[in-house]
Amino acid sequence: MIRAQYLKGVVAMMPAFTTPNGESPDATDTVDTKNLMESVDKMIKDGANAIATMGSFGEFHTLLWEEKKKLIEATISAVRQRVPVFIGCTTFHTRETLREAKFAQEAGADGVLCGVHFYYRSTVENAVQFYHDIADAFPKLGVGIYHNPPLHKITLPVAAFEKLVTRPNIVFLKDSHRTPLEFAKLIKIVKDKISVFVMQAQMYPYMQYGASGCWSICAWMGPSPLFRLRDACYAGDWETAKQICIDMSDAYKAPGRPGDLLWRENSHKLVINDAGYCHAGPLRPPFRHVPPEIIEHSKQMAENWKKLCAKYPAK
Repeated sequence: MIRAQYLKGVVAMMPAFTTPNGESPDATDTVDTKNLMESVDKMIKDGANAIATMGSFGEFHTLLWEEKKKLIEATISAVRQRVPVFIGCTTFHTRETLREAKFAQEAGADGVLCGVHFYYRSTVENAVQFYHDIADAFPKLGVGIYHNPPLHKITLPVAAFEKLVTRPNIVFLKDSHRTPLEFAKLIKIVKDKISVFVMQAQMYPYMQYGASGCWSICAWMGPSPLFRLRDACYAGDWETAKQICIDMSDAYKAPGRPGDLLWRENSHKLVINDAGYCHAGPLRPPFRHVPPEIIEHSKQMAENWKKLCAKYPAK
């Protein structure tokens, strides 16, 4: 079983690489495994510390089960045990999550990254029970808590982690919605038991408070700024880390940044395609009609990110 102390740095949250026909509602085999495997290999060689699949940006909600299996196998094959790989297993109910987690474990995943069911709003008690059920069913599999309050409709309070740390294989928390004070209280509870990953632009100052690293969608637009930021935090060079976070936040400020989470999540795939580090392919149905202002925003953000990569190239 993977342990929390081995999880740190930059977790590259992977797109579900789409075949050219993947935007068609009739398509049933839309995972571009060749592109996926080449891009994952490139990301690891460039310095990613872990790979995670099928979050919200990773389109778990638009993939067929057969496509999910294909994506899981291709990802694990591409990683080749060089870094930890966590497979997204967010579904509408516990039994389906357990089925997907079983497949991920048998395929060779180090862990699973699971969000609570979200069709109806969960309670904190049921959310904790959900994670206990997964951890108890697969004691040798690392369990990651995918905490996304805007989409999952629930915020896990700090106090809930006093129960979550009772399972030694709950080792990973993808977080991003806490004040510094809340975060400090969280770290006091989970230290050395659960590694906490924040948004990339939160690495400064949250790594000073005990964060293990960041999760990043933007790594697939070009990861060098993320790795420079990680290395600055590792070295305790907080002035450099602060400046990179400021520059990174400025790169997001392309005109027309979507306020709607639907496009804020999905439009990143368009940005990746325009940025040129890899090609994630088209959006899957039902997200076929992209507003013109979102397309323009994506192009501008890609240009901003290219400039950021030029300012912070790989060492």
